[in-house]
Amino acid sequence: MYRVEDKFHCEKKDLYILQNRLNAILESDHADNEDGYIITSVYFDDIYDSCLWDTIDGNYKREKYRIRIYNHSFDVIKLEIKYKENSRIYKKTKVISKDEMFTLLKGECITCDATTLNDPIMLFNMAIKNRGFRPKVIVEYDRRAFIYKPGNVRITLDRGLRVSRQIDLFGKEEIPYMYTKEWQDVLEVKYDEFIPDFITQLIEFGNMRQVSFSKYQICRQEIGEYK
Repeated sequence: MYRVEDKFHCEKKDLYILQNRLNAILESDHADNEDGYIITSVYFDDIYDSCLWDTIDGNYKREKYRIRIYNHSFDVIKLEIKYKENSRIYKKTKVISKDEMFTLLKGECITCDATTLNDPIMLFNMAIKNRGFRPKVIVEYDRRAFIYKPGNVRITLDRGLRVSRQIDLFGKEEIPYMYTKEWQDVLEVKYDEFIPDFITQLIEFGNMRQVSFSKYQICRQEIGEYK
């Protein structure tokens, strides 16, 4: 099922005020403390950077291929393909092992027992074999998340967007990151069919403005891989 995804650029001080508002009303999601958790993703693309240019050109349909971990832990490693049609998103996700992760990072396929094209491993293998997909960049940021179950609403506050191209160190050594010069603080709102009015009122605050924003795009730009 596709979900709506709206993104807003925020000033740092406004994001903290919003966090206090949401914390008083909504349920926290995956937060052991007030700082939330860390998301680290390795993004893949083909030899033409098709995923990147689909985003830059604002194409109606686009997709992202990535490996994702949380809090620098490799206990749970997710293989994800994110599809986007205008402002609606859909994700296919599967947990893989660390050995499988290393194989994919080398640009090689992993064993797939699936018999359907809906399986992320099969789709990743096809992208690597037929389209030359390879890891391009590591994207990391801090996230604080809140949920409101009616409407399946999820609000995330993302801070400190940073990037590294040292993919060879992923899963082996500590990685040095470079913070992006702009778009470091972002509010994302995801929901199925509707968002309650009181939540809309909660997030109408300060100098926020809705943006078409891709962390992958900003990070590729930050390391000088396109202008």
